[in-house]
Amino acid sequence: MRVIIQRVSEAAVGIGEDIVARIGPGMLVLLGIESDDGPGDVEWLTKKIVLLRIFDDADGVMNLPVTEINGDILVVSQFTLHAMVKKGNRPAYIRAARPGQAIPLYQSFIRQLEANMGKKVYSGKFGAEMQVSLVNDGPVTLFIDTKNKE
Repeated sequence: MRVIIQRVSEAAVGIGEDIVARIGPGMLVLLGIESDDGPGDVEWLTKKIVLLRIFDDADGVMNLPVTEINGDILVVSQFTLHAMVKKGNRPAYIRAARPGQAIPLYQSFIRQLEANMGKKVYSGKFGAEMQVSLVNDGPVTLFIDTKNKE
């Protein structure tokens, strides 16, 4: 699993003319699921996300996790995080999990984040054409891959 995490002051996901999810301060998590990902990746990554100390404390130091600022999380599926661009100019997505495998892991990821957060986690709609808007706070943007846990 790969994620891009952006610390945001606000973020929203639209499908067509409808806003399907909107958050204030917190994290926008773009989630890419690979064909060899499984429950262990979900468990490790959701715990890592909730415990990341990327929010400012009273001294202006990034020292607080999302739970300590009562922030929200918005998750958006993003299979293009597994794009291979080594050859040619057209990205290949052969490593990205197919919907039959990815949807249950996506749903499990959201449920586990909710359990770790102790509150609702917002999301886009898997496989939909979405418009994502955000105000990146900082800017703070992190990339995490469960295949590289350094």
